Amino acid sequence: MRPDSAFEVEIRSTGQVVQVPANSTVLDALAFEGIDIPYSCSQGVCGTCLTGVLAGEPDHRDQFLTPEERAANNSFTPCCSRALSERLVLDL
Repeated sequence: MRPDSAFEVEIRSTGQVVQVPANSTVLDALAFEGIDIPYSCSQGVCGTCLTGVLAGEPDHRDQFLTPEERAANNSFTPCCSRALSERLVLDL
């Protein structure tokens, strides 16, 4: 999968699947569906929007997580990060 391809995010608590277009952020795609995640900088610096990942492989594009936290692949910043897998299952 190309890093800027469209992908899906699944909301674990509801099973809802949201399409994230190639030209959109996860944060924007979720907001469009009425799913609000707190955020501040929208650049992956502050960590306000940090969200748990239960399955899938994030494409970490933030400056907040440490290399060890990125390697764990159990959280990501939906304001700027994307997916390397076709679907991410989020702990929401």
